[in-house]
Amino acid sequence: MTSSHAAERELRVEKWIAPGRVNIIGEHTDYNEGFVLPIALSLGVVCAAGPRGDGLVRLTSAQRPGEVVEAKVKDLVAQRERLPGWARYPLGVVDEFVRGGHGIVGVDLELDGAVPIGAGLSSSAALCCAVTIALRDLFAPELTDRDMVEIARAAENGFAGVPTGILDQSASILCTEGHALFLDIRAFTDRESGAAEQIPFDLHAAGLALIVADTGSPHDLADGGYAERRSQCDAAAVALELPALRDAVSEDLVRLRDPLLRCRAKHVITENARVLAVVDQLRAGAVPQGIGALLTASHRSLRDDFEVSAPALDLAVEAALDAGAHGARMVGGGFGGSVIALVDRADLVADNIVNRFATAGFTAPRVFTVEPAAGARRLD
Repeated sequence: MTSSHAAERELRVEKWIAPGRVNIIGEHTDYNEGFVLPIALSLGVVCAAGPRGDGLVRLTSAQRPGEVVEAKVKDLVAQRERLPGWARYPLGVVDEFVRGGHGIVGVDLELDGAVPIGAGLSSSAALCCAVTIALRDLFAPELTDRDMVEIARAAENGFAGVPTGILDQSASILCTEGHALFLDIRAFTDRESGAAEQIPFDLHAAGLALIVADTGSPHDLADGGYAERRSQCDAAAVALELPALRDAVSEDLVRLRDPLLRCRAKHVITENARVLAVVDQLRAGAVPQGIGALLTASHRSLRDDFEVSAPALDLAVEAALDAGAHGARMVGGGFGGSVIALVDRADLVADNIVNRFATAGFTAPRVFTVEPAAGARRLD
Protein backbone atom coordinates (compact mmCIF):
# COMPACT_ATOMS: atom_id res chain seq x y z
CA MET A 1 0.00 0.00 0.00
CA THR A 2 1.42 3.41 -0.94
CA SER A 3 1.80 6.13 1.66
CA SER A 4 -0.99 8.16 0.05
CA HIS A 5 -3.35 5.20 0.21
CA ALA A 6 -2.40 4.60 3.83
CA ALA A 7 -3.17 8.23 4.69
CA GLU A 8 -6.53 7.99 2.92
CA ARG A 9 -7.40 4.85 4.87
CA GLU A 10 -6.41 6.52 8.12
CA LEU A 11 -8.69 9.44 7.38
CA ARG A 12 -11.61 7.11 6.75
CA VAL A 13 -11.58 5.88 10.34
CA GLU A 14 -11.86 9.40 11.77
CA LYS A 15 -15.22 10.18 13.28
CA TRP A 16 -17.17 13.24 14.30
CA ILE A 17 -20.36 13.63 16.32
CA ALA A 18 -23.05 16.32 16.36
CA PRO A 19 -25.79 16.23 19.00
CA GLY A 20 -29.51 16.60 18.80
CA ARG A 21 -31.02 19.34 20.88
CA VAL A 22 -33.95 20.10 23.10
CA ASN A 23 -35.14 23.66 23.41
CA ILE A 24 -35.74 24.76 26.98
CA ILE A 25 -37.88 27.60 25.68
CA GLY A 26 -38.20 29.72 22.53
CA GLU A 27 -40.26 27.75 20.01
CA HIS A 28 -40.96 29.19 16.54
CA THR A 29 -39.08 32.34 17.47
CA ASP A 30 -35.91 31.65 15.49
CA TYR A 31 -37.29 32.33 12.01
CA ASN A 32 -38.93 35.45 13.46
CA GLU A 33 -35.46 36.79 14.38
CA GLY A 34 -36.13 36.36 18.10
CA PHE A 35 -34.59 34.55 21.05
CA VAL A 36 -34.02 30.86 21.85
CA LEU A 37 -32.58 28.81 24.72
CA PRO A 38 -31.62 25.25 23.69
CA ILE A 39 -29.35 22.62 25.20
CA ALA A 40 -27.47 19.91 23.33
CA LEU A 41 -28.26 16.26 24.06
CA SER A 42 -25.86 13.41 24.69
CA LEU A 43 -27.62 11.66 21.78
CA GLY A 44 -26.10 12.49 18.42
CA VAL A 45 -25.23 11.50 14.88
CA VAL A 46 -21.77 10.08 14.25
CA CYS A 47 -20.12 10.64 10.87
CA ALA A 48 -17.04 8.72 9.72
CA ALA A 49 -15.56 10.45 6.70
CA GLY A 50 -12.59 10.40 4.39
CA PRO A 51 -11.61 11.69 0.94
CA ARG A 52 -11.77 9.71 -2.28
CA GLY A 53 -10.38 10.63 -5.66
CA ASP A 54 -12.98 9.38 -8.12
CA GLY A 55 -15.44 12.27 -8.11
CA LEU A 56 -18.10 10.40 -6.10
CA VAL A 57 -19.83 10.80 -2.77
CA ARG A 58 -20.46 7.36 -1.27
CA LEU A 59 -23.02 7.45 1.52
CA THR A 60 -24.11 4.74 3.96
CA SER A 61 -26.09 4.73 7.20
CA ALA A 62 -26.28 2.22 10.02
CA GLN A 63 -30.01 2.94 10.09
CA ARG A 64 -30.30 1.91 6.42
CA PRO A 65 -28.43 -1.42 6.37
CA GLY A 66 -27.48 -2.62 2.91
CA GLU A 67 -28.36 0.72 1.26
CA VAL A 68 -25.53 2.52 -0.50
CA VAL A 69 -26.09 5.91 -2.12
CA GLU A 70 -23.58 7.17 -4.65
CA ALA A 71 -23.69 10.50 -6.46
CA LYS A 72 -21.29 12.56 -8.52
CA VAL A 73 -19.81 15.47 -6.59
CA LYS A 74 -20.29 17.77 -9.57
CA ASP A 75 -23.81 19.12 -10.02
CA LEU A 76 -25.46 17.33 -7.13
CA VAL A 77 -28.56 19.47 -7.61
CA ALA A 78 -29.25 17.80 -10.96
CA GLN A 79 -29.21 14.40 -9.22
CA ARG A 80 -31.42 15.43 -6.30
CA GLU A 81 -34.73 13.96 -7.45
CA ARG A 82 -33.35 10.43 -7.77
CA LEU A 83 -31.90 10.50 -4.25
CA PRO A 84 -33.75 9.05 -1.24
CA GLY A 85 -35.10 11.68 1.14
CA TRP A 86 -32.74 10.86 4.03
CA ALA A 87 -29.69 11.19 1.77
CA ARG A 88 -30.57 14.73 0.72
CA TYR A 89 -29.50 16.10 4.10
CA PRO A 90 -25.83 14.97 4.04
CA LEU A 91 -25.53 15.42 0.27
CA GLY A 92 -26.90 18.92 0.64
CA VAL A 93 -23.99 19.66 2.96
CA VAL A 94 -21.53 18.32 0.38
CA ASP A 95 -23.17 20.52 -2.25
CA GLU A 96 -22.75 23.59 -0.04
CA PHE A 97 -19.02 22.87 0.36
CA VAL A 98 -18.58 22.31 -3.38
CA ARG A 99 -20.43 25.49 -4.27
CA GLY A 100 -18.28 27.31 -1.71
CA GLY A 101 -15.16 26.25 -3.63
CA HIS A 102 -13.73 24.02 -0.91
CA GLY A 103 -12.15 21.47 -3.25
CA ILE A 104 -13.98 18.23 -2.53
CA VAL A 105 -13.07 15.75 -5.27
CA GLY A 106 -14.89 12.88 -3.60
CA VAL A 107 -15.76 11.70 -0.11
CA ASP A 108 -16.94 8.66 1.84
CA LEU A 109 -19.58 9.32 4.49
CA GLU A 110 -20.67 6.64 6.96
CA LEU A 111 -23.46 7.71 9.33
CA ASP A 112 -24.89 6.34 12.54
CA GLY A 113 -27.63 8.23 14.37
CA ALA A 114 -28.92 7.86 17.93
CA VAL A 115 -31.33 10.84 17.93
CA PRO A 116 -34.92 9.56 17.63
CA ILE A 117 -36.28 10.48 14.21
CA GLY A 118 -39.47 12.53 14.22
CA ALA A 119 -39.27 13.23 17.96
CA GLY A 120 -38.70 16.97 17.67
CA LEU A 121 -35.12 16.61 18.90
CA SER A 122 -33.47 17.80 15.67
CA SER A 123 -32.21 14.54 14.24
CA SER A 124 -31.93 16.14 10.80
CA ALA A 125 -29.90 19.09 12.07
CA ALA A 126 -27.61 16.70 13.96
CA LEU A 127 -27.10 14.78 10.72
CA CYS A 128 -26.26 17.91 8.73
CA CYS A 129 -23.98 19.27 11.45
CA ALA A 130 -22.07 15.99 11.83
CA VAL A 131 -21.30 15.99 8.11
CA THR A 132 -20.52 19.72 8.16
CA ILE A 133 -17.92 19.47 10.93
CA ALA A 134 -16.33 16.42 9.28
CA LEU A 135 -16.03 18.17 5.92
CA ARG A 136 -14.76 21.32 7.62
CA ASP A 137 -11.93 19.44 9.31
CA LEU A 138 -11.07 17.47 6.17
CA PHE A 139 -11.38 20.14 3.49
CA ALA A 140 -11.89 23.65 4.90
CA PRO A 141 -10.34 24.12 8.37
CA GLU A 142 -10.57 27.90 8.00
CA LEU A 143 -14.36 27.86 8.44
CA THR A 144 -15.71 29.23 11.71
CA ASP A 145 -18.45 27.79 13.90
CA ARG A 146 -20.80 30.43 12.54
CA ASP A 147 -19.93 29.39 8.98
CA MET A 148 -20.80 25.80 9.85
CA VAL A 149 -24.18 26.79 11.25
CA GLU A 150 -24.96 28.62 8.03
CA ILE A 151 -23.80 25.73 5.83
CA ALA A 152 -25.85 23.16 7.74
CA ARG A 153 -28.93 25.37 7.69
CA ALA A 154 -28.53 26.10 3.96
CA ALA A 155 -28.28 22.37 3.21
CA GLU A 156 -31.47 21.62 5.13
CA ASN A 157 -33.38 24.58 3.69
CA GLY A 158 -32.29 24.19 0.10
CA PHE A 159 -31.28 20.65 -0.84
CA ALA A 160 -33.50 18.87 1.69
CA GLY A 161 -36.35 21.35 1.27
CA VAL A 162 -37.06 21.92 4.98
CA PRO A 163 -37.63 25.61 5.86
CA THR A 164 -36.04 25.63 9.33
CA GLY A 165 -34.56 28.60 11.11
CA ILE A 166 -31.08 28.37 12.62
CA LEU A 167 -32.02 27.23 16.12
CA ASP A 168 -31.30 23.55 15.58
CA GLN A 169 -27.98 23.97 13.80
CA SER A 170 -26.77 26.63 16.25
CA ALA A 171 -27.53 24.37 19.21
CA SER A 172 -25.78 21.40 17.65
CA ILE A 173 -22.64 23.38 16.85
CA LEU A 174 -22.41 25.93 19.68
CA CYS A 175 -23.78 24.35 22.86
CA THR A 176 -21.43 23.48 25.71
CA GLU A 177 -21.69 20.95 28.50
CA GLY A 178 -23.59 22.12 31.59
CA HIS A 179 -25.04 25.18 29.87
CA ALA A 180 -28.04 26.35 27.89
CA LEU A 181 -27.31 28.49 24.84
CA PHE A 182 -29.00 31.89 24.85
CA LEU A 183 -29.05 33.01 21.26
CA ASP A 184 -30.22 36.30 19.80
CA ILE A 185 -31.05 35.10 16.31
CA ARG A 186 -30.99 38.49 14.60
CA ALA A 187 -27.68 39.48 16.15
CA PHE A 188 -26.21 36.07 15.33
CA THR A 189 -27.36 36.28 11.71
CA ASP A 190 -25.85 39.75 11.44
CA ARG A 191 -22.61 38.37 12.95
CA GLU A 192 -22.71 40.74 15.89
CA SER A 193 -20.58 40.08 18.95
CA GLY A 194 -22.38 38.87 22.05
CA ALA A 195 -25.12 37.18 20.07
CA ALA A 196 -24.54 33.86 21.84
CA GLU A 197 -24.19 33.41 25.60
CA GLN A 198 -23.64 30.25 27.61
CA ILE A 199 -26.07 30.23 30.56
CA PRO A 200 -25.23 27.85 33.46
CA PHE A 201 -27.93 25.17 33.70
CA ASP A 202 -26.94 22.74 36.45
CA LEU A 203 -30.14 20.91 37.29
CA HIS A 204 -28.42 18.16 39.28
CA ALA A 205 -27.08 20.69 41.79
CA ALA A 206 -30.62 21.95 42.32
CA GLY A 207 -31.98 18.44 42.85
CA LEU A 208 -33.90 18.57 39.59
CA ALA A 209 -34.09 16.59 36.39
CA LEU A 210 -35.25 17.38 32.89
CA ILE A 211 -37.12 14.55 31.22
CA VAL A 212 -38.05 14.10 27.59
CA ALA A 213 -41.14 12.11 26.66
CA ASP A 214 -40.99 11.06 23.02
CA THR A 215 -44.68 10.50 22.36
CA GLY A 216 -44.13 8.33 19.31
CA SER A 217 -46.33 10.70 17.35
CA PRO A 218 -43.89 11.65 14.60
CA HIS A 219 -43.71 15.05 13.01
CA ASP A 220 -42.30 15.92 9.61
CA LEU A 221 -41.06 19.45 9.04
CA ALA A 222 -40.99 18.82 5.31
CA ASP A 223 -44.79 18.74 5.27
CA GLY A 224 -46.97 21.84 5.01
CA GLY A 225 -47.74 22.76 8.62
CA TYR A 226 -44.37 24.22 9.54
CA ALA A 227 -44.02 26.18 6.31
CA GLU A 228 -47.56 27.48 6.73
CA ARG A 229 -46.74 28.87 10.19
CA ARG A 230 -43.67 30.61 8.79
CA SER A 231 -45.75 32.14 6.03
CA GLN A 232 -48.36 33.34 8.52
CA CYS A 233 -45.68 34.97 10.67
CA ASP A 234 -44.22 36.70 7.63
CA ALA A 235 -47.69 37.94 6.68
CA ALA A 236 -48.25 39.30 10.19
CA ALA A 237 -44.94 41.19 10.09
CA VAL A 238 -45.82 42.66 6.69
CA ALA A 239 -49.25 43.73 7.95
CA LEU A 240 -47.58 45.46 10.91
CA GLU A 241 -44.95 47.01 8.60
CA LEU A 242 -42.17 45.49 10.68
CA PRO A 243 -38.97 43.74 9.57
CA ALA A 244 -39.96 40.65 11.60
CA LEU A 245 -42.26 39.68 14.45
CA ARG A 246 -39.29 40.03 16.78
CA ASP A 247 -39.99 43.78 16.58
CA ALA A 248 -43.66 43.46 17.54
CA VAL A 249 -45.04 44.27 20.99
CA SER A 250 -48.34 43.35 22.57
CA GLU A 251 -49.87 46.72 21.70
CA ASP A 252 -49.38 45.89 18.00
CA LEU A 253 -51.86 43.01 18.15
CA VAL A 254 -54.90 45.27 17.89
CA ARG A 255 -53.59 46.41 14.49
CA LEU A 256 -53.86 42.89 13.06
CA ARG A 257 -57.35 42.57 11.66
CA ASP A 258 -56.95 38.90 10.73
CA PRO A 259 -57.64 36.90 13.93
CA LEU A 260 -55.42 34.03 12.76
CA LEU A 261 -52.43 36.29 12.20
CA ARG A 262 -53.16 37.97 15.54
CA CYS A 263 -52.88 34.62 17.30
CA ARG A 264 -49.65 33.69 15.53
CA ALA A 265 -48.11 37.05 16.39
CA LYS A 266 -49.28 36.80 19.99
CA HIS A 267 -47.39 33.55 20.44
CA VAL A 268 -44.16 34.97 19.04
CA ILE A 269 -44.39 38.14 21.14
CA THR A 270 -45.12 36.30 24.38
CA GLU A 271 -42.63 33.50 23.68
CA ASN A 272 -39.79 35.96 23.19
CA ALA A 273 -40.73 37.55 26.50
CA ARG A 274 -40.72 34.13 28.18
CA VAL A 275 -37.23 33.35 26.85
CA LEU A 276 -35.88 36.63 28.24
CA ALA A 277 -37.58 35.99 31.59
CA VAL A 278 -36.07 32.49 31.86
CA VAL A 279 -32.61 33.77 30.95
CA ASP A 280 -32.86 36.59 33.50
CA GLN A 281 -33.76 34.10 36.24
CA LEU A 282 -31.00 31.65 35.39
CA ARG A 283 -28.40 34.35 34.89
CA ALA A 284 -29.26 35.76 38.32
CA GLY A 285 -28.74 32.36 39.93
CA ALA A 286 -32.39 31.81 40.83
CA VAL A 287 -33.53 28.26 41.59
CA PRO A 288 -34.43 26.59 38.28
CA GLN A 289 -37.80 25.49 39.68
CA GLY A 290 -38.95 29.04 39.10
CA ILE A 291 -38.90 28.69 35.33
CA GLY A 292 -41.47 25.89 35.41
CA ALA A 293 -44.51 28.15 35.08
CA LEU A 294 -42.97 29.78 32.02
CA LEU A 295 -42.47 26.39 30.37
CA THR A 296 -46.12 25.52 30.91
CA ALA A 297 -47.24 28.92 29.62
CA SER A 298 -45.17 28.27 26.50
CA HIS A 299 -47.03 25.03 25.88
CA ARG A 300 -50.43 26.69 26.24
CA SER A 301 -49.39 29.36 23.77
CA LEU A 302 -48.12 26.78 21.27
CA ARG A 303 -51.35 24.82 21.70
CA ASP A 304 -53.85 27.68 21.60
CA ASP A 305 -52.27 30.58 19.69
CA PHE A 306 -49.84 28.81 17.36
CA GLU A 307 -51.88 25.59 17.05
CA VAL A 308 -48.97 23.21 16.60
CA SER A 309 -49.65 20.80 19.46
CA ALA A 310 -51.29 17.38 19.18
CA PRO A 311 -53.39 15.18 21.49
CA ALA A 312 -50.44 13.03 22.55
CA LEU A 313 -48.37 16.12 23.38
CA ASP A 314 -51.18 17.67 25.42
CA LEU A 315 -51.70 14.43 27.33
CA ALA A 316 -47.99 14.13 28.15
CA VAL A 317 -47.90 17.69 29.48
CA GLU A 318 -51.04 17.15 31.53
CA ALA A 319 -49.74 13.88 32.97
CA ALA A 320 -46.40 15.44 33.89
CA LEU A 321 -48.04 18.36 35.69
CA ASP A 322 -50.47 16.07 37.49
CA ALA A 323 -47.48 14.07 38.79
CA GLY A 324 -45.83 17.17 40.25
CA ALA A 325 -43.68 18.55 37.44
CA HIS A 326 -42.70 22.19 37.95
CA GLY A 327 -43.44 22.84 34.28
CA ALA A 328 -43.86 21.00 31.00
CA ARG A 329 -44.26 21.80 27.33
CA MET A 330 -44.04 20.43 23.83
CA VAL A 331 -40.75 20.97 22.00
CA GLY A 332 -39.77 21.23 18.37
CA GLY A 333 -41.77 22.25 15.34
CA GLY A 334 -44.93 20.58 16.59
CA PHE A 335 -47.74 18.39 15.24
CA GLY A 336 -46.11 15.48 17.10
CA GLY A 337 -42.76 14.72 18.67
CA SER A 338 -41.73 15.22 22.28
CA VAL A 339 -42.48 16.97 25.54
CA ILE A 340 -40.06 18.16 28.22
CA ALA A 341 -40.81 18.38 31.93
CA LEU A 342 -38.82 19.94 34.78
CA VAL A 343 -39.20 17.55 37.71
CA ASP A 344 -38.03 16.55 41.17
CA ARG A 345 -38.71 12.82 40.70
CA ALA A 346 -38.14 11.66 37.14
CA ASP A 347 -39.40 8.15 37.89
CA LEU A 348 -42.76 9.26 39.26
CA VAL A 349 -43.45 11.64 36.39
CA ALA A 350 -42.31 9.13 33.78
CA ASP A 351 -44.54 6.42 35.26
CA ASN A 352 -47.56 8.69 35.21
CA ILE A 353 -47.01 9.65 31.59
CA VAL A 354 -46.66 6.00 30.56
CA ASN A 355 -49.75 4.99 32.53
CA ARG A 356 -51.86 7.81 31.13
CA PHE A 357 -50.83 6.89 27.59
CA ALA A 358 -51.80 3.27 28.19
CA THR A 359 -55.21 4.31 29.54
CA ALA A 360 -55.79 6.53 26.51
CA GLY A 361 -54.79 3.77 24.10
CA PHE A 362 -51.77 5.68 22.78
CA THR A 363 -48.48 4.08 21.78
CA ALA A 364 -46.18 3.76 24.80
CA PRO A 365 -43.90 6.81 24.96
CA ARG A 366 -40.15 6.66 25.38
CA VAL A 367 -39.23 8.70 28.47
CA PHE A 368 -35.64 9.54 29.38
CA THR A 369 -33.60 12.08 31.33
CA VAL A 370 -31.35 14.61 29.59
CA GLU A 371 -28.55 16.90 30.71
CA PRO A 372 -26.82 19.76 28.83
CA ALA A 373 -24.13 18.15 26.68
CA ALA A 374 -21.28 19.35 24.46
CA GLY A 375 -21.77 20.46 20.88
CA ALA A 376 -20.36 19.02 17.65
CA ARG A 377 -16.79 17.74 17.81
CA ARG A 378 -14.25 15.26 16.51
CA LEU A 379 -14.21 11.97 18.37
CA ASP A 380 -10.86 10.70 19.66
